[in-house]
Amino acid sequence: MRAVLTWRDKAELCIYDLAFKPDGTQLILAAGNRLLVYDTSDGTLLQPLKGHKDTVYCVAYAKDGKRFASGSADKSVIIWTSKLEGILKYTHNDSIQCVSYNPVTHQLASCSSSDFGLWSPEQKSVSKHKSSSKITCCSWTNDGQYLALGMFNGIISIRNKNGEEKVKIERPGGSLSPIWSICWSPSREEHNDILAVADWGQKLSFYQLSGKQIGKDRSLNFDPCCLSYFTKGEYILLGGSDKQVSLFTKDGVRLGTVGEQNSWVWTCKVKPDSNYVVVGCQDGTISFYQLIFSTVHGLYKDRYAYRDSMTDVIVQHLITEQKVRIKCKELVKKIAIYKNRLAIQLPEKILIYELYSDDSSDMHYRVKEKIVKKFECNLLVVCADHIILCQEKRLQCLSFSGVKEREWQMESLIRYIKVIGGPPGREGLLVGLKNGQILKIFVDNLFAIVLLKQATAVRCLDMSASRNKLAVVDENDTCLVYDIHTKELLFQEPNANSVAWNTQCEDMLCFSGGGYLNIKASTFPVHQQKLQGFVVGYNGSKIFCLHVFSMSAVEVPQERKKRGETNNDLFLADVFSYQGKFHEAAKLYKRSGHENLALDMYTDLRMFEYAKDFLGSGDPKETKMLITKQADWARNINEPKAAVEMYISAGEHVKAIEITGDHGWVDMLIDIARKLDKAEREPLLMCAYYFKKLDNPGYAAETYLKIGDLKSLVQLYVETQRWDEAFALGEKHPEFKDDIYVPYAQWLAENDRFEEAQKAFHKAGRQREAVRVLEQLTHNAVVESRFNDAAYYYWMLSMQCLDIAQDPAQKDMMLDKFRHFQHLAELYHGYHAIQRYTEEPFSFHLPETLFNISRFLLHSLTKDTPLGISKVNTLFTLAKQSKALGAYKLARHAYDKLQGLHIPARFQKSIELGSLTIRSKPFHDCEELVPLCYRCSTNNPLLNNLGNVCINCRQPFVFSASSYEVLHLVEFYLEEGITDEEAVSLIDLEAPRHKRENKWQEITSNNSQTLRLDETMDSMGDDDPFTAKLSFEQGGSEFVPVVVSRSVLRSMSRRDVLIKRWPPPLQWQYFRSLLPDASITMCPSCFQMFHSEDYELLVLQHTCCPYCRRRIDEPSP
Repeated sequence: MRAVLTWRDKAELCIYDLAFKPDGTQLILAAGNRLLVYDTSDGTLLQPLKGHKDTVYCVAYAKDGKRFASGSADKSVIIWTSKLEGILKYTHNDSIQCVSYNPVTHQLASCSSSDFGLWSPEQKSVSKHKSSSKITCCSWTNDGQYLALGMFNGIISIRNKNGEEKVKIERPGGSLSPIWSICWSPSREEHNDILAVADWGQKLSFYQLSGKQIGKDRSLNFDPCCLSYFTKGEYILLGGSDKQVSLFTKDGVRLGTVGEQNSWVWTCKVKPDSNYVVVGCQDGTISFYQLIFSTVHGLYKDRYAYRDSMTDVIVQHLITEQKVRIKCKELVKKIAIYKNRLAIQLPEKILIYELYSDDSSDMHYRVKEKIVKKFECNLLVVCADHIILCQEKRLQCLSFSGVKEREWQMESLIRYIKVIGGPPGREGLLVGLKNGQILKIFVDNLFAIVLLKQATAVRCLDMSASRNKLAVVDENDTCLVYDIHTKELLFQEPNANSVAWNTQCEDMLCFSGGGYLNIKASTFPVHQQKLQGFVVGYNGSKIFCLHVFSMSAVEVPQERKKRGETNNDLFLADVFSYQGKFHEAAKLYKRSGHENLALDMYTDLRMFEYAKDFLGSGDPKETKMLITKQADWARNINEPKAAVEMYISAGEHVKAIEITGDHGWVDMLIDIARKLDKAEREPLLMCAYYFKKLDNPGYAAETYLKIGDLKSLVQLYVETQRWDEAFALGEKHPEFKDDIYVPYAQWLAENDRFEEAQKAFHKAGRQREAVRVLEQLTHNAVVESRFNDAAYYYWMLSMQCLDIAQDPAQKDMMLDKFRHFQHLAELYHGYHAIQRYTEEPFSFHLPETLFNISRFLLHSLTKDTPLGISKVNTLFTLAKQSKALGAYKLARHAYDKLQGLHIPARFQKSIELGSLTIRSKPFHDCEELVPLCYRCSTNNPLLNNLGNVCINCRQPFVFSASSYEVLHLVEFYLEEGITDEEAVSLIDLEAPRHKRENKWQEITSNNSQTLRLDETMDSMGDDDPFTAKLSFEQGGSEFVPVVVSRSVLRSMSRRDVLIKRWPPPLQWQYFRSLLPDASITMCPSCFQMFHSEDYELLVLQHTCCPYCRRRIDEPSP
């Protein structure tokens, strides 16, 4: 630290106090009975202020910069504005000794010889408080809560904002040690408020707000008159009877002199937020200084040591970014660092530190030697066993005990010195002189070797890794590179302020200057990148740069070929290990920073105990690695249990589980799984895998639950066919339904439980698979002649197609399929009876039923005949039953048809005989068998070319699904605009019948022909409006449906109407019973119609619907 005088002035009268405007632009001085206002930039006197009648003792500026106050021997306080106008004046009973503004509330404290007053802009009056002694100084805390008063009798009184005393500090000297200056530390970093106290017992002390002293009193050897802190509280200024201003640390360690004066210093202050100091003296001298804090530092390879807070040394490892602080408690003058050594010069001694260990990353230093002697030197260098001091032209070599061993005298001033390595006690130094000479000096040799001499002064030097090249930066900012042996200048580059060779690559160097970092490899052009500061080191791909006070490592991407290693210790260690001297090899490996090689050597040799000893209580990672290697070895020599225990202790759970599982040790595996944390998924999943493999699904399930892997748990239940647990899990977590029901369906299918499989596929939402299973089931049933099963499966297929048809994209295709499958289901259901009749010896059905079924089938088989249905069997049954029931004409027709078909041998005789005997019967049919159309009351032929519809009105017949008789039902349609819900509600009304005349109205348009009931109220007739005109002669060949209006629906009775409530997208179908007394039952699931008596009998026989197999205890859909 050095002080540079910026300006000086003389006021002729004693300067008792001064204050800076908070922005630092103006300085107010108390000189005689006037205030002097100066411009701080150049020392110009701006204006003298007159207002006091006697000597001004004190002055203080408010923190907000709006006003300042002055106190005088005339017992008055004047408050001035920042525009230098007096705005207020108040008085005390005695002369004013000190004034101070509260930094937060801007309350003014003014202290006199007998009392102190508190004034704030809001108050009109000044609140005054008596004092037992003369108040010499005062200071507010940072937060403005407390005011400390220093008194002539040696007492410090700490008051609150209202002036009440909270703490009283009595100094041991009492009235013999008057308190002359106090100041609270402005530091924001401190946890407590710290009060610095200077008294005329010539002591400097520090106190907490509580009154507790911090540390011991520090002796000053002069009477202090003024004490003030730097803006951030890092340093203290003290001046007084010693006629100078001294700089102290915040802990009270003296750092040096700011400026020597000719008389007592009464006041000194720091310009806000700067390093400028102003001093006011007894003789009226005002001096303005700039303090320059120089960088004190040292660097060796990746270790950088620098001064912090003037009394501390921080050592920074540039690679690991670790830092260590060494507190010296004295001014640090010089720092030098080399390998494991660190030298620190203090004012009266030099301390030499060494590292605790040889570890390259070790940052723990301990004091090795102390040289208690005062030295004056420009540069300091430390070696393994020596200290090198540089004074102007002279170099001195001292041992660590302080004995001078050697001295070299140079021709010119020494500008640069650097240790370039070498054996301990014989290191080489590189020295650059102002006259351009560059020398190499060995510590143990008196003679300096001149490497070369250039014309310009040396500023910076470095030697390449192989000692073949020298880089120099001269005073003209030029970087010059020389060949040491030939003295030839290889190249030079401009704009350089410092230079460094790469320690790992011979031909690569970097230099900085002009805001750029320049990297030069061999003879290639310079690579530039922006950088502020000085380059001080270059190691591999890292460049170390110093900017102002901070050191940083810059990563430089580069391609480079690695040269041969030149590490002797490493080479020697390899030799020892091959010679069998393993412990010596381990020591050398450690010394060269290759502990891993020593560990590898021990583990390769299975010397695990030695390896553990070598590690000691080192890195736990290394210990784990060692145990793992030992476990690997145990595994290799077939000691699996020992290996498992070692792996577990090393935390290698996966390997431990692998061995345990491979050997089938379930109990050990359970222990491992239960001890593992649920976060360790991989080992737990491996445990579960082995539990499954070893047929312990229960433990596998427990493990999956522990880690919350529900998907794997589902897979486990499926693989082990624990369906109940799987279904329970599926209920709680529907997202896994697909994973459960699809395998379940496949399992059911594999176990010939196809119907259940089909339902499971349907439940899982796999419609394609469900349909495929049903199609396969249907095909199998047909092939195996199980036609009732085929009918049931086709009905299920049709219902699934209807379910899929709700998707608009597939609607039309699926509805076509629905109708096709419904038709096939009806055919196979009927043909089942025919097949049993022809194949089995006894008939299970009445002749009328077989007669009706065979007619129904023949009418339905107008186009293609489905697989499995035999026309021969159908015609044969029809022929036999027609003959038996008296429909001889039909029987003859059937026998004729059979003649044109391929007849099985077993029917041949029977058909031939029947064909002959039928010719003996009358050529007509029994009239009782002729079917009647219930819409138009037309008798239809037994064999109808149109199929199962009326030949007259084309109304489709509705058959019983058991006896296949034509049921007395007529299907009707709703008039446009009537919804299904409205229709049902109208039918349910059961309205009383009116006398009405109903007329069918026939409407013919281009595309359609419609019959409509036209109702008009009439007093004549009381017939049902629906049945009134159902029977009539149909003229056209098109079917005309019955369309009913709301009034007709209202006239219907609920018991006369049957409704097929198809799910969407199908429309509901409505049927009217024309013989209400003959009861008809409709299955609520398949909507097939039966005579009620037949249905009840069949349900009793089968406990379900004979068509769709809906159980009687199942609720209606």
